Amino acid sequence: MKKDNLLWLLFKECFLLSMFTFGGGYVIIALMKKKFVDELHLLKEDEILDITTIAQSGPGAVAVNASLLVGYKIKGFKGALTCVIATILPPMLILTAISYFYDQFIHNILIRNILNCMTAVVAAVILDIVFGMLMGIVKEKKISQYSSLSLAIIFVFVIKIDIIYLIFMGIGLGIIYTIIESKRGVDDDAIN
Repeated sequence: MKKDNLLWLLFKECFLLSMFTFGGGYVIIALMKKKFVDELHLLKEDEILDITTIAQSGPGAVAVNASLLVGYKIKGFKGALTCVIATILPPMLILTAISYFYDQFIHNILIRNILNCMTAVVAAVILDIVFGMLMGIVKEKKISQYSSLSLAIIFVFVIKIDIIYLIFMGIGLGIIYTIIESKRGVDDDAIN
């Protein structure tokens, strides 16, 4: 595929995903996986899982963060810029139109009912993402991922800990796991 065609493809796909995705960044991540991993084969499944983790951990909108990372992974700086512009354009246009007609929208019962029904659909899409990520963890069969998942579930649902502490916990566990793995690698080298 030519360079210009790849940039155009990235712009077109991110623009369309952003234009027709309602419900936030997690919804667009699921659609990005289907588009860039399953259909176009430009990314691998583990790469989109990493992108999802980084996109939701960083500041800013998850959809913009994810599109920036997808674009960068596929086509470097130009790809990142292309994807970000394509992702922010539709919401800017839609919100501009909505703000202009806000008074008519806010009192329209049809619009209110449409938005209420879309909320349920968005919940289903987010569950799809969660189960997809969970299956990725199950496939890896790494004790570090199982222990991190178990601790996160306990802290969120039992102890009701704030999410920022979970993020720091994940960073800490990742550092500890890396140190343990590097020591194990050094010990294996000493044996050989």
